[in-house]
Amino acid sequence: MEKPIKITLHARRRMFKYGLEEDAVVQALRAPDYITEGGLGRKIAHRFMDDLVLRVIYEDNDEIVVVTVYPARRRRYAETV
Repeated sequence: MEKPIKITLHARRRMFKYGLEEDAVVQALRAPDYITEGGLGRKIAHRFMDDLVLRVIYEDNDEIVVVTVYPARRRRYAETV
């Protein structure tokens, strides 16, 4: 059974700012291209989209809480794969 996903207001504002659909964020969490460790015990899911990479910063406990999201240049993170 998949964990429920909660998207914070801050993350929703970032999604609006960058024109990101909720489906893209959920897809990045459910099927990431890779995951790295972030600060404060958080994780970062990466999902490649053409020349960009969608980065989803989240906390993973009883539920997945999306803290923030943003697109970044793919070439900046391609070396970490």
